[in-house]
Amino acid sequence: MKKLIYIPALLLLAACSNKPKDKKAELADLQKQQSEINNKIAKLQAEIGTPEVITEVNVAEVKTGPFVNYVQIQGKIDAQDNVTAYPQTGGTITAIYAKVGQHVSKGQVLAQLDNSVLRQNIAQAESQLALTQQIYNRQKALWDQKIGTEVQFLQAQTNFQAGKKSIAALREQAAMYRIVAPISGSVDQMDLKLGQVASPGVTGIRIVDADNLKVKADVPESYAGSVRTGNNVKIVIPDAQDSLTTKVTFAAKAIDPTSRSFAVEIKLPARKNLRPNMTAVLKIADYAKTSTITVPVKALQHSEDGDYVYINANGVAKRTVVKAGSTYGGQTEILSGLKAGDQLITNGVEDIEDGDKIKVAATAN
Repeated sequence: MKKLIYIPALLLLAACSNKPKDKKAELADLQKQQSEINNKIAKLQAEIGTPEVITEVNVAEVKTGPFVNYVQIQGKIDAQDNVTAYPQTGGTITAIYAKVGQHVSKGQVLAQLDNSVLRQNIAQAESQLALTQQIYNRQKALWDQKIGTEVQFLQAQTNFQAGKKSIAALREQAAMYRIVAPISGSVDQMDLKLGQVASPGVTGIRIVDADNLKVKADVPESYAGSVRTGNNVKIVIPDAQDSLTTKVTFAAKAIDPTSRSFAVEIKLPARKNLRPNMTAVLKIADYAKTSTITVPVKALQHSEDGDYVYINANGVAKRTVVKAGSTYGGQTEILSGLKAGDQLITNGVEDIEDGDKIKVAATAN
């Protein structure tokens, strides 16, 4: 009977022991354990001591030197004289006296247009002039002897002079039926054919003076105050594998309203490997100083408060506010904030803050 009474009691006790544990109590217990562990960690760290963090960096001594800022633009080579010779009147081409590639001289006749009607008029006028000249000569001889009237002499003189002027006008008109070289140079393009009808401003012969070349380029309006005639310029011609240093020959004053740019020209020395329409890269020096401080672009940091760099102050990184100027070729001019002799941190600046201890790994040259 006692065994039967004990069995329900045991079952009731087992059921109570399987009741779920309170989650709030469990969380509080874990937080207590975490706090005890953190206290033990802090105590051990205090006993052992926190290791000192030293960042390895590279430094370079700040020095003064020359600095030049360049405006880099693309241009093309052109001939100083590159013109097309046109006839002054229309007509059929009867003769061609030049060919492509031939060197011609200024004033040389390159092609002839049909002027047969004018030539007939000139021949007729010359015959008439011969007659009026004979009449004038006889009348003058009589007048010199005080024979005849002055009116007869003046009439003969007027007819003779008018005849000469008429022939001169006809010859000038006949000259308009020629295509004449306006400059000395080489014939670069000519598509004329015998029997073709030539027209002013339409049919012509292009002549290029390849001995006198120049580079033409358009400079953005923003450089109007710094790019001027006389500025030094480096010219690179990639296709000719050639380069040279010279000066800007001409810088236009007017700004093109469409492109918002202005034209510059640079004369080139005579070189056989240069040809018109070759691409040229221009590096125009728009700002230069003979003695100033520059730093590598990667050493210069930026913030909302301005630009700054880090310098080595006896093993400690010191943040130094600077005023930056122009940047070219990976170097930035420093207008204020640094002086010659400062130890500029060049590498590792992204891993340090003001006051951090540093170790110089190497001194940059």
